[in-house]
Amino acid sequence: MDLDKNLDAFSVAEQLALEYADRLATDHHNMDDEFFQRLKQHYSDGQVLELGLMIGQFIGFGRLLAVLDLEPKFCAVDGAGD
Repeated sequence: MDLDKNLDAFSVAEQLALEYADRLATDHHNMDDEFFQRLKQHYSDGQVLELGLMIGQFIGFGRLLAVLDLEPKFCAVDGAGD
């Protein structure tokens, strides 16, 4: 699924979680109070923190795999080799 093109398949809360992940990965210096107020409309303070910790863990793990050159060079394609 291409998340950039199918956001309507997600609830508003899920879309915010995806935006949180995207912003933490690509634009964390520009996360402002307004964004966190939008998050708090759907998540408790504890959930915002836990979600951020999990997002950070996955971002960090992905970056570690990249710098250690442990990422797969090719992705499997459904139906390939059938």
